[in-house]
Amino acid sequence: MSAHTPHELADAFPDDAEALHRLKLTDAHFAQLAERHHTVNREIHRIEAEVDAASDDRLEALKKERLHLLDEIAVMLEAAPGAAPA
Repeated sequence: MSAHTPHELADAFPDDAEALHRLKLTDAHFAQLAERHHTVNREIHRIEAEVDAASDDRLEALKKERLHLLDEIAVMLEAAPGAAPA
């Protein structure tokens, strides 16, 4: 497995690095969403890299969850003071 896992939050929101960091430290709900995204994303990456086995249905469910988390995170970032304009 490569050292870089695609789809990390910093990759998805490259202009919002400061807001990501600040929200992780100051907003418990955001921190929970970010941690769940990280967990789901790593699981997807491990399945796609064939490190872990999973059914196609399981992989699809994880990808949908990741998209839902990204949507929720994006809404919170847009509302955060100092976030990059959309």
